[in-house]
Amino acid sequence: MTKPTAAFFWRKMDHPGADSCRLIKLSGGWRLSGAAVFWEAPHACHFHYDVVADVAFRTKNATVVGYLGTKAIDVRIQSAGTGGWRINGALNSKLAECIDVDLGFTPATNLLALRRLALKVGQHAEAPAAYLEFPSLRFSKLPQRYERTGRTTYAYEAPSVGYAGILQVSPIGAIVQYPGLFELVSTP
Repeated sequence: MTKPTAAFFWRKMDHPGADSCRLIKLSGGWRLSGAAVFWEAPHACHFHYDVVADVAFRTKNATVVGYLGTKAIDVRIQSAGTGGWRINGALNSKLAECIDVDLGFTPATNLLALRRLALKVGQHAEAPAAYLEFPSLRFSKLPQRYERTGRTTYAYEAPSVGYAGILQVSPIGAIVQYPGLFELVSTP
């Protein structure tokens, strides 16, 4: 049985677009289910995504389907344990150290990492993720660092993509403000 826990709606700040998703409590974990619709010049993009995590918020699998311009997209990633991730069935051992999946077009997946890490104010952690790059839609390892600086703030760094900023989050860990990229329109 599933029970929706929260729903979110973000506005993109760098391009026209929006993202909406629900966090759903499952009998054995969690599910993020959402859709992102946005303009990435010169393409209209529409992605439906589902990410399933265990009770400790460790990602088990994710699916992204939709389109990038006129190109149909169907990407599936599944945990292969400590041996990496299977992407559309093929093992990618370069992602072996990654516990989380970061879908590069949505702030939704940061919620899972933040909940899994459960940092106290003043604590920090490295959290490399299996990162779905956009617009190439290829997976790579994304080094990430989260430092909890306040009750609802985190200093976040992803140096390989040149991003650093202070993330504001809701009490349940959903991104409220992702400077320059997303802002939450509705609050859970």
